[in-house]
Amino acid sequence: MKLKLDENLGRRGAELLRQAGHEVATVVEQGLCAATDRALIDVCRREHRCLVTLDLDFGNPLLFKPADYSGIAVLRLPSRPTPKDLSEAVKTLVAGLAREDINGKLWIVQRGRIRTYQPE
Repeated sequence: MKLKLDENLGRRGAELLRQAGHEVATVVEQGLCAATDRALIDVCRREHRCLVTLDLDFGNPLLFKPADYSGIAVLRLPSRPTPKDLSEAVKTLVAGLAREDINGKLWIVQRGRIRTYQPE
């Protein structure tokens, strides 16, 4: 799977996803740190990459219609997250990607749980 990691995810997240066999590009590596949400998601669409982010704005299907993209995974962490919380959320995402295709979907990923947005 081709993934784009938002700037709010560290090298450890990229490493875990790469170890699982995913092709990972990061916002930092591509010099997109100052990009707007719209510009970032448009880059993801052009590159056919699923966006992986902590930015809750991407969890709004009215702003970013999941069917228009190669997937959006929003990682939800506790209010005072630790590095382990992030690592566990990424591992949950890895397990989900091994089971199911995220293309055209919005996933809200928490430690041990993935909720898929279902349009009405």
